[in-house]
Amino acid sequence: MPIELLWLLLPWSLAFVFLGRLRACPPTPEQAPERLDEIRVSVIVPARNEVARLPPLLASLREQDYVNHELIVVDDNSTDGTGELARAAGATTLTLTELADGWLGKPRACWVGAQQASGELLVFLDADTELAPSGLRRLVATHARYGGLVSVQPYHRMRQAYERLSVFFSIIMMGSIRSFTLAGEHVKPNGSFGPCMLCSRADYVRTGGHHLVRAEIVDDVALAREMNRHGVPSHNFIGEGVISFRMYPHGVRDLAEGWTKNFGRGAIATDPVLLLMLTAWISGSIAVLDAIRGWPADGLSNWVVAGLAAYCAYVVQLWWLLRRLGNFGWLTALTYPVSLAFFVAVFLRSLSLTLTRQSVRWKGRVIPLRSSR
Repeated sequence: MPIELLWLLLPWSLAFVFLGRLRACPPTPEQAPERLDEIRVSVIVPARNEVARLPPLLASLREQDYVNHELIVVDDNSTDGTGELARAAGATTLTLTELADGWLGKPRACWVGAQQASGELLVFLDADTELAPSGLRRLVATHARYGGLVSVQPYHRMRQAYERLSVFFSIIMMGSIRSFTLAGEHVKPNGSFGPCMLCSRADYVRTGGHHLVRAEIVDDVALAREMNRHGVPSHNFIGEGVISFRMYPHGVRDLAEGWTKNFGRGAIATDPVLLLMLTAWISGSIAVLDAIRGWPADGLSNWVVAGLAAYCAYVVQLWWLLRRLGNFGWLTALTYPVSLAFFVAVFLRSLSLTLTRQSVRWKGRVIPLRSSR
């Protein structure tokens, strides 16, 4: 192998280290525990101005083959009729007004919902998620098998081309929590997936639940770490066939603001070794583009040939990873430089806001990016 190609493929190979063992939420075993259907489940949905995105979740919950559950929607001071929609669907609906001192919106909504829950198992779902007909049963069975804090990253459903700009955000987010490394269970997870989390009511009450992370913008990552410190392990899975979502359906600005909110703070909180690997992998994808920049004007030099080969390697790798995370498609992998440029621009903006203004706007609120902890 030419030294030029080897040099370009070294950072490429790191993706197989931090995302080499993508683990799907396991199917419900044929011989499920006898007591499985006796577990009372409280589904808690924090919702702020979600009238356009909540209906698919409400419809999917009505179709579940696991009937022993209650639905609690916490209307976080919405102005678009979210609360009325939830009540009309038969959900127990709690209405919050202004933020409590020292709390951010989502942690508070989850905390308030948990206080009203009657189930022994608490399932926290984002309003834009949608469960497969047997999804809730699979979640309950997974928790019965593993215990602790279980989280599942929903399969990403996209309809518009701009939504596929989330490519690098998705991969970095998945890699940063250390759940799918080649080391497997020998490495403890470094976070959880906020769109779908579940734990026993006993563990939630004993540890303090969302009260522990009341001022954390990346509350899912912080919650897993805090509960782990209190003896509750985390188990993370991907959600293909179980749960899906459409993250940012309202345009490029919606997508950019959403990732801006999460990524500056998330980068600061990422494990340094993993952050170094992720940065090297991203840098390698940029180096590949630099290697082929002069082609065809400069002819097929060793660097150009190596760059073209490495580019193909990145395309195949991205397709292999993305096909299990969402309906990104092969064309998204083939044109990855477009998504890469968008990622770099939004990430730098997010980091700048984190280090300078220390706040972003999201759903009509100014959200501080510095934790109070």
